[in-house]
Amino acid sequence: MNRRLSLPILVVIIAALVAVFVSTSGGSTKKVQPAGSSISLTQTSVGRTLADANGRTLYQFASDKPGVSTLSAAGRAVWPPFTATARPRATGGAAAGLIGTVSATGQVTYNGHPLYYFVGDKSPGQLSGQGLNEFGARWYVLSSSGSAITSAAKSAAPAAPASTGSGSGAAYGY
Repeated sequence: MNRRLSLPILVVIIAALVAVFVSTSGGSTKKVQPAGSSISLTQTSVGRTLADANGRTLYQFASDKPGVSTLSAAGRAVWPPFTATARPRATGGAAAGLIGTVSATGQVTYNGHPLYYFVGDKSPGQLSGQGLNEFGARWYVLSSSGSAITSAAKSAAPAAPASTGSGSGAAYGY
């Protein structure tokens, strides 16, 4: 007898296998905080800069207006917005009074600057996006006062190549 699985049953089986694989695969036992749970300062090669709860560097786009993101959809693929369902807590020297959100999108702001991640940053404290000129303006990290830090990041590795603005990138799983 020739039996075929229906498409919905096949999809359920594949989803179950993926779920089992993901839940049983090895990985770090380090607890990862929800990225939007806090904003703090972390020590970097350009001084103390804003970071999320997991130490990921946060950037501002020089073209943005106070409380308004002007970044294109293509830009958001490379520079994912830092979003939160509730206002993040200020920790480690960040100022609670400077934290806000863009109400329509849930994007977090600091001193009015919408905040972003850079997909080229692979680990906490990394500054691969510092000073890049992408999608029409420069990208900078922020100080505790919410001012852009415009000095170049010091690193042993060569700087990441600038994007032409036409490519796409994979965002963090935030």
